[in-house]
Amino acid sequence: MRVILAEDSTLLREGLVRLLAEEGHEVLAAVGDADALLREVEAHAPDVVVTDIRMPPDHTDEGLRAAVRIRELRPEIGVVVLSQYVERNYAAQLLTSSAERVGYLLKDRVAQVEEFLDALERVHAGGAAIDPEVVRQLLIRTTHVDPLTRLTPRERTVLEALAEGHTNAAIGEKLHISLSAVEKNLNAIFDKLGLHRTTGYSRRVLAVLRYLES
Repeated sequence: MRVILAEDSTLLREGLVRLLAEEGHEVLAAVGDADALLREVEAHAPDVVVTDIRMPPDHTDEGLRAAVRIRELRPEIGVVVLSQYVERNYAAQLLTSSAERVGYLLKDRVAQVEEFLDALERVHAGGAAIDPEVVRQLLIRTTHVDPLTRLTPRERTVLEALAEGHTNAAIGEKLHISLSAVEKNLNAIFDKLGLHRTTGYSRRVLAVLRYLES
């Protein structure tokens, strides 16, 4: 895939460039601030953008705002944001605009090379990739909010795996349950969260957005 990187840490940025190049991906540009990211995206139209949330000059949410802007202007471009910590409001801002071609990962996930690359592939393919730790903490923080409290422990585990971007088959393998059991739990989750019976990947991710918006 063709990738643009935005990370103000030179060490991490160069490490990502090397990692992606070794895996056969083309790094079109690697920059250190959000303004440069927007310029490079306009110039090169990459397949995927990987950006830190906190960027110069203020190190607040410059990278996030650039990511949201890219998703508004170029929805065909996948966007993966990296964060040092789980920041619920930032996750909600990024994900509620659309449930496709988006990822939210903790920086620690980059060290798990296979998981990081798998997340990029899922976003490139049009899906979502949410860091398992982000999902875990968001679920913990929303246990008091209905209708999530109506979910059984198994349904919550399936929802967590779903939010990470796994397919039904992958969820079954991860949780050691049958495909039919996965489908049964997903249908129960959709019903309890009040999601309409429509098809498509976005309906699956809406189950996650339901508690991000709460």
